[in-house]
Amino acid sequence: MKKSPKQSYTYSVFYEAAPERGYVAFVPALPGRHTQGDSLEEAEENTKEATELYLESLAAHGERIPVKTNSFHGRVTVPLSLPA
Repeated sequence: MKKSPKQSYTYSVFYEAAPERGYVAFVPALPGRHTQGDSLEEAEENTKEATELYLESLAAHGERIPVKTNSFHGRVTVPLSLPA
């Protein structure tokens, strides 16, 4: 079987410092795609690898590969009164 040329896909990734140490990364356009690493560099490398494997699996099963969506990082402030 003849393989088609490689196509690149770009997704937004969010990294968050993990409470125990290291970083957790997630790709909003790919629900359930979370990974982590002891350093930011390792988390980034793991994200690339996990994303590539996920997309290859989708293609192998004839499923649609998600397109990049606009992602936004924001903050919310919630006033809270705690019991004394």
